[in-house]
Amino acid sequence: MQIPWRAILVSLFLVPLLVQAADTGAADKTSASAWAQVPEILQRIVPPQFPNHDFLITKYGAVGDGTTDCTDAFQKAIAACHAAGGGRVVVPAGKFLTGAIHLLSNVDVYVSKDATILFSTDPKKYLPVVFTRDTAVVMNYSPLIYALDQENIAVTGEGTLDGQASKGVWPGWVKKYKADGEKVSEMGEQKVPVSQRIMGEGHYIRPNFVEPVRCKNVLIEGVHVIDSPRWVLNPLLCTNVTISGVTVFSHGKNNDGCDPDSCTDVLIKDCSFSDGDDCIAVKAGRGHDDLCPSVPSQNIVIQGCKFEDGHGGVTLGSETAGGLKNVFAENCEFDSANLDQAMRFKTNPARGGFIENVYIRNCQVKTARFGIYMTMHYSSDGASTGNLIPIVRDIDIRDCTFATLSRQAIYIEGWSPTAQITDVTIANCQFPPSKRENIITNAARINIITAAK
Repeated sequence: MQIPWRAILVSLFLVPLLVQAADTGAADKTSASAWAQVPEILQRIVPPQFPNHDFLITKYGAVGDGTTDCTDAFQKAIAACHAAGGGRVVVPAGKFLTGAIHLLSNVDVYVSKDATILFSTDPKKYLPVVFTRDTAVVMNYSPLIYALDQENIAVTGEGTLDGQASKGVWPGWVKKYKADGEKVSEMGEQKVPVSQRIMGEGHYIRPNFVEPVRCKNVLIEGVHVIDSPRWVLNPLLCTNVTISGVTVFSHGKNNDGCDPDSCTDVLIKDCSFSDGDDCIAVKAGRGHDDLCPSVPSQNIVIQGCKFEDGHGGVTLGSETAGGLKNVFAENCEFDSANLDQAMRFKTNPARGGFIENVYIRNCQVKTARFGIYMTMHYSSDGASTGNLIPIVRDIDIRDCTFATLSRQAIYIEGWSPTAQITDVTIANCQFPPSKRENIITNAARINIITAAK
């Protein structure tokens, strides 16, 4: 990587302390005050409860042989459960093939141990198009599991959700996507009515796996999720979301593990991720589309998660138009030689918005390439020509250990001398010796406080 001439090269081992002792106390106080908000946030995040009433999908025509199309059986069972006031739609042991599953209020789809839901590789099974978001709001193929404007919904159990993406057409759509993505972005900038932003058949925008949209009281718990067409878990414009004990293993293109997107009050706890892209990426839309980007992602709590392969472990961005704030991550483990950046912050002037009030503590980075990586030069759509300069500030990372980093401990890159990353504290963190110096450029008030020996 070519280092800009304005870069400040900082080595923790040559310059062990970059703030005065008085500043240390101020930073500690600010961090403690921020973390004191977490119990109040968690009190608001309450998983939905469901009536003790089960609806077995085999009673609605489902056959667990892996080849019978069970789409109608799923929808009949969900409709019956919803009409009865709620309960569990139970998937017993077996392999159940289906197209899109659309959740309704007060329904928990419970995937039993030794049960697998196999999702069809036929794109037509995800029609008609539904309201979702790509480079802007769009009508596109339905996500594999979808809900719109519902309350009290869940996908739980010990079984497996298998998107079968690698066996179908979705990987081949990656190279065909560019024109459609640009078209959707253009429609967003021109404020084309959503009803006229039709993609779906004849276009090449892959659907996400699990995507509740504008929903309240969402629970995803315990399931194993594999082989997604695109993003895996993507609550969009939701409130009160719990994602707990989920294992995600999906290494396709753009296979982010979990993307809370313009959501409020989200808990992601005790989950494991190994992905083809970011593991957890907090997002809030991009660009000029004014139908959604004013909605931030806020009050996001990440606890006890494990991150293996991926571009980033805990990631903020790159979609930042609505703003990302009040994000807390603690007691997480990062451990893979194929994890590019343990803690990743990314945006650019085509994205807009802000990243602020982010707090990370008590994490173990056992193995990764980069430890802490922040950039406003994320290389994508119009980064060099965009006019939506984002704000990146007020980030506190402390009491973390970084054992093995094959590339670099700290990389902080603002956009320009007048659009800087500011007010970052890295306190009491332990880094391994490195041949590569840390890079801090176009940044101000970057406080690195070494761990006490």
